Amino acid sequence: MVPFRRQRLNGRRRQPESQLDEAVGLTEAIELKIAHRETVGLSRIIPSSYLGRGVIDRFRELISALEVDVVVIDATLSPVQQRNLERQLAAKVIDRTGLILEIFGARARTHEGRLQVELAALDYQRSRLVRSWTHLERQRGGFGFLGGPGESQLEMDRRLIGDRIAHIRRELETVKRTRSLHREARRRVPYPIVSLVGYTNAGKSTLFNRLTDAKVFAEDQLFATLDPTMRAIDIPSGHRIVMSDTVGFISQLPTHLVAAFRATLEEVAEADVILHVRDISHPESDAQKADVLEVLAEMGLSDDRRIIEVMNKTDLLGADEKEILTEKLARDDSAVAVSAASGEGCDDLLELLSGILSEGRFCHRFEIDLSDGAALAWLYAHGHVVDRQECERHVTVEVSLEPADAARFERRFSAKSL
Repeated sequence: MVPFRRQRLNGRRRQPESQLDEAVGLTEAIELKIAHRETVGLSRIIPSSYLGRGVIDRFRELISALEVDVVVIDATLSPVQQRNLERQLAAKVIDRTGLILEIFGARARTHEGRLQVELAALDYQRSRLVRSWTHLERQRGGFGFLGGPGESQLEMDRRLIGDRIAHIRRELETVKRTRSLHREARRRVPYPIVSLVGYTNAGKSTLFNRLTDAKVFAEDQLFATLDPTMRAIDIPSGHRIVMSDTVGFISQLPTHLVAAFRATLEEVAEADVILHVRDISHPESDAQKADVLEVLAEMGLSDDRRIIEVMNKTDLLGADEKEILTEKLARDDSAVAVSAASGEGCDDLLELLSGILSEGRFCHRFEIDLSDGAALAWLYAHGHVVDRQECERHVTVEVSLEPADAARFERRFSAKSL
């Protein structure tokens, strides 16, 4: 296995070695054995083959000596570049987009997740299946989602692929409508929605499990979570919230995947509060933060008032690093340090979350006749019911309401707060 990364010379924020480590992590996520890893400095990109003749000749000899079957290039290759590299290297070549699609294809569990991955893969392969890969029918094996030419998907012509894409998009529209109905139902309850977002492997699922006592799959690997999970929990302010764990982001996320997972990401767009989980122990944590915020901005979620920064994996920091982080957090009231693995700082996170959700709201107690179902329904629709006690003829409700809603309720139902 030969993952290698073009050395960036244009002042980009990421270091080549860190990018190589990420590429290796992605490759290991689909259980491929790494035979060789290397960064490659390029003065320019060759349009026909991406890599220069000297680099290709050297790697062809290395591939032959190590008996390598698959070459992973952490870059986006055109169909022509991929075809020419496979011919010249005599091995199967996967670029960054293909690698991420392999992972997603192996990890998706729900019907919706599989539809989203298939849509992204078909869109990616449409120009490659017929024109670029047919010459490798005797060479290419198949693994994971993309497979080899012996599989039915590679035998489809462009018309059949187009028909399948149209069918999947119709199914995803149905999923989108179903999710919309679910969100409408939650608004009527209503429980605030708190979504966890962050770079892949930042510890979102581990934190989700810690806060909700759930058992979501959480491993130290990239893209351990693909299918969103939601759980209801109570927080110190008395609010009951719905917490959502979502797919992780990554730098240079393929546009095919962003578009395909739009239905899933809409859960984030509907959230009342977003927990941006960061691996603060990672050497390029700031760069990862920038990548996540870039995706959020594309979704129209650049309102910092809705985002809490959760500095995770503090248990991996040294004493000096912890001291610097403590000083930084003292100047930022919208961030908190935690260790999802040990639970340290999670209480502070819940307190901060409670404070944000309680801003502008006050608790009121109303005594309502049991026959007045409209008043009770209004309170449940516009506030957060903290306590409810029923007597023979009336019910006493303690509810958290914004001032304007409290005044509106009192005018509409001729009620007074106790």
